[in-house]
Amino acid sequence: MLVLNGPNLDLLGTREPHLYGPHTLADVERLCRTTAHTLGLAADVRQSNHEGVLIDAVHEARTAHRGIVINPAAYSHTSIALRDALAAVGLPVVEVHLTNIHRREPFRHHSHVSAVADAVVCGAGVHGYVLALTHLAHLLDADGHADGHGDGDR
Repeated sequence: MLVLNGPNLDLLGTREPHLYGPHTLADVERLCRTTAHTLGLAADVRQSNHEGVLIDAVHEARTAHRGIVINPAAYSHTSIALRDALAAVGLPVVEVHLTNIHRREPFRHHSHVSAVADAVVCGAGVHGYVLALTHLAHLLDADGHADGHGDGDR
């Protein structure tokens, strides 16, 4: 599984902890790897503040991964290019937001990514990544793509 984190998520733990919580990006990365392993999968966890780097990672996922968990952060609300890349690769996608974007500023209420995501998890904090990976495993199993043998396939 590819787990992508967008802009400013490298500041987790210090950036507005009253909103985003005390966990760091390193905590999120460990959580994702542990969760994926428990599900018999592997997690390739990345973060970038650059839209093009995220799009390149999505393109790479087309042949290197079986699903994508993405926290596009502010690019949720601005990046049609990221939305188009996710739509083009043909992989299951789960969008994650640490906060409930629908309880925040009005400009955060719309996500371009949501329109192409198979599921959206928001407001669950870092546990949202666990929910997203678990749901991706379910989607893959339902489609007959996951073997459930814990071999660490991406």
